[in-house]
Amino acid sequence: MAMRALVPACLLAASVQASPNALEIDGDMLTAGGRTLRISIAPEIDATRTRMLREWIAEAARASLGAYGRFPLEEATVRISEVDRRSDSPVPWGQTSRRGSVAVLLYVRKGASLEELRADWTAVHELSHLFHPYLGDDGRWLAEGLASYYQNVLRARSGSLGEEEVWRRLDAGFGRGQREGSGLRLDELSPGRRGTMRVYWAGAAYWLERDLALRRAGSSLDDVLSRYSDCCLRGSGAVAPEDFVTQLDRIAGGAGFRDRYREYAASREFPSLDSSYAALGLARSADGGLRFSDRASAVALRRAIMQRR
Repeated sequence: MAMRALVPACLLAASVQASPNALEIDGDMLTAGGRTLRISIAPEIDATRTRMLREWIAEAARASLGAYGRFPLEEATVRISEVDRRSDSPVPWGQTSRRGSVAVLLYVRKGASLEELRADWTAVHELSHLFHPYLGDDGRWLAEGLASYYQNVLRARSGSLGEEEVWRRLDAGFGRGQREGSGLRLDELSPGRRGTMRVYWAGAAYWLERDLALRRAGSSLDDVLSRYSDCCLRGSGAVAPEDFVTQLDRIAGGAGFRDRYREYAASREFPSLDSSYAALGLARSADGGLRFSDRASAVALRRAIMQRR
């Protein structure tokens, strides 16, 4: 209670989120907030394993509700197939298809256990792609950045990862992005599928920065994307990335989405994290790890983003 009195009101307001709507499960249909996510599992997979895969994807879908309590689209499908592949990853491949109907495609390694699948990030990452429209090659860094940010945040909110562990994972991702040194513009990397780590993690840095700016103003990225889902999100069809961020600015009442989009797209180096880390109370320790400030405003901000829902 004493800490609450020391926290700026704007952070308190931003930290209050509506509880996610209950996930209703009816066979291969998941429903939340009146919106449906269908599960389609390859018919050659036996019944016992099919039940396990349904349980796993229902958990990932429930985690995705930690953004704003419902699925972003009226209807989408998750299609799960198995691949016979030697891989350390239990989900060697995932992607989102928007040809006609919208589908999240997940390719699961044969024999991957439920525990392995729960520990993997791919399903939550791909479900997070449903929060945005198709943005084409030029907007790949925006799309992959948003999914990379939320794949971590949503797993903290669902309780599958601890808060500090998620900040460390984000920090490690930013480190991988910083090591890409081609000198190319960020939007030049995206179309050629080059500089993947910078594409993903400079994009995640953009969304973290915008989330922090919104929370300082008493809103959040969750709030803005929820409103975008209501007014503007379509499952198929392309949206120019600058049109997307301009719409987010309109919804947020001007939050710098477009201006910072232009700066990031033209950047030839990884963006500075100094301002974001200072607000969050994150700093590098002597051994290269991450230190967490106990400053009340920083603790409140970190919890507002990561708190379990």
